[in-house]
Amino acid sequence: MSQPEITYRSNIKLTAEAFIDLLKRSTLAERRPVDSRQRIQSMLDHGNVLVTAWSGDTLVGVSRALTDFSFCCYLSDLAVDEAFQKQGIGKRLIDETHKVSGENTALILLAAPAAQEYYPKIGMQRFEHCFMIPRK
Repeated sequence: MSQPEITYRSNIKLTAEAFIDLLKRSTLAERRPVDSRQRIQSMLDHGNVLVTAWSGDTLVGVSRALTDFSFCCYLSDLAVDEAFQKQGIGKRLIDETHKVSGENTALILLAAPAAQEYYPKIGMQRFEHCFMIPRK
């Protein structure tokens, strides 16, 4: 039996509960504040691009980004339900996020340790000169 078709939408507002549920079904929950509904809600409220992937009525993927729609886009969250990984959903979420943010933007992300080899496979360039002040 084949999987249902995946649909992608950028016109959905997620609840903190739905986002937390997906984070837990992906590998991203271990690096996100899933025990703080208020902080997750703030993350959703202040991001300005949210692309979702659906299998029927089930949320199976999310890309959350911050952009100025003309020069840069920071893709801060890319989560795909573990049961739906390795089907191209993550790549499609990135492509849709780039379209929504403006294809003239540079799309930038910080890879999770386990995903560092994934991004070059889908055509993203690796840069060694990234700097950050870690969160407290």
